[in-house]
Amino acid sequence: MSVIRLSAFVAMACLLAGARAEAPHTPQEWRNAAVSDIESAYQLTLENHPGAYDTANPAFKSNLSEARSAGLALAEQVSDSAGYVAALQRFNTGIHDGHAGVSTSLGDSEKPARWPGFLTAWRSGGLYVSRTEAGGPALGSRVLACDGQPINTVIQNNVFAFRGHGEVAGHWWVYARNVFYERGNPFVRSPVSCEFELHGKQQVRQLVWSAAPAQAVKWHDEDYNGITLPVGLTEPRRRLLWIAMPTYQPDEAQQAAYHALSKDLREHRERLLTADAVVIDLRDNQGGSSFWSDELAQALWGKGRVERRVHKQEAAMQVWWRASAANTAHVRQIADLTKAREGEAAGAEMKALASAMEEARTKGEPFFVEKSPASYGQANADVDQQEDPAPFTRPVYVIVPGQCASACLDALDVFKLFPNTKLVGAPSAADSTYMEVRTQALDSGLAWAIIPVKVYVNRPRAAGQFYQPDIYLNELAWSTENFQKLIEKDLARNRKQPALKPQS
Repeated sequence: MSVIRLSAFVAMACLLAGARAEAPHTPQEWRNAAVSDIESAYQLTLENHPGAYDTANPAFKSNLSEARSAGLALAEQVSDSAGYVAALQRFNTGIHDGHAGVSTSLGDSEKPARWPGFLTAWRSGGLYVSRTEAGGPALGSRVLACDGQPINTVIQNNVFAFRGHGEVAGHWWVYARNVFYERGNPFVRSPVSCEFELHGKQQVRQLVWSAAPAQAVKWHDEDYNGITLPVGLTEPRRRLLWIAMPTYQPDEAQQAAYHALSKDLREHRERLLTADAVVIDLRDNQGGSSFWSDELAQALWGKGRVERRVHKQEAAMQVWWRASAANTAHVRQIADLTKAREGEAAGAEMKALASAMEEARTKGEPFFVEKSPASYGQANADVDQQEDPAPFTRPVYVIVPGQCASACLDALDVFKLFPNTKLVGAPSAADSTYMEVRTQALDSGLAWAIIPVKVYVNRPRAAGQFYQPDIYLNELAWSTENFQKLIEKDLARNRKQPALKPQS
């Protein structure tokens, strides 16, 4: 059996299935819902998550227990939707696994956003004012401290206690900015007095919080990754090919655009071989299915080159499927979906996987171990073969956002196998080794437990490992124009240096 990589469609098929239940009406009902959902999510995770039986992660059960305690401590104080969401988020962060926890239909909360008249962005190891109303702190001012605490401490307490992980560099670029954009979390105290610095001059300002106007909400959304491009290929100038991949969970129209893109690159390969550079723009991308990045990589470098290098890289890797009853039933259930979407062979492979998991479970084994084919360890993986297309050695720049995780990280794993690739932008996010999530509705009807069903053993990229960019973009505006300026500057510098050697 080959290593199975479920599509995002299959893995997330049940994420928001079913209608949302009627919301609680009283503080006690909200409190009861939070307590019940955390208890249920804890038990489902303990019974089904691979980490509970992963000898390489002995801290998993204690982290899960601590997450339960921290979440319940807040749940006992809940009185509304915002408190409910915050208690569940506190449970999530305690697990230390971005592929586990709880997802709620309420989003961050159902309360409107509030701000102090300005927004911020994390750049160059600090927090800077990125947008401001008249009379607010100057654009580009660095926030040093609030209410007598260093701003990093405030961010840890007010943001990372509920979203993301402070030990992951990319999460500072994604989440730290929310310290001045809050959604009614009753368990944090919004800053009231902050110290700013600009051009060596420091200033203390008293903050006045109010409902964020429509313009502020728009700014906050745009500041996430800038204004991004739709799936496809553009040419902002002659011989600069710009490939936008804002999602690896594409809808039907985006899937068609991806297939057309790869077909165009394969059929007009001369454009690649004579390009000044190729830019792969991953802004907005939060993962999904690695199929789309694999298809692009094969169109750029050649199918055989990509497969040989990936196989060599993953020669020692195994996939262990957590063979609980519920996980096995899930895999069996989606076999028909896989058949309808990916064909008879793929559906049969999923059915065989479910049967193998069931057999392991009946033997009392916590995992079905899926071994990699022996052909994976190819000694000549880096040597070109006769059937390979002409080597593609033109510069490749991959724009990486701070939330790049899951299949987005898988894409970086493949792109960085080739020496003509540079990462630009921000540090990436990080993954555990637990993958292929399923979801299970909780009793309140307002949330779902998120449960990965497999673990990678001996994965080349370790749990918690993230990518640092080769070139940072520290401009406050993450615009396409600013990225192009950065890339053009690097190209100009590299024209004075020797060209890359061929891959063979």
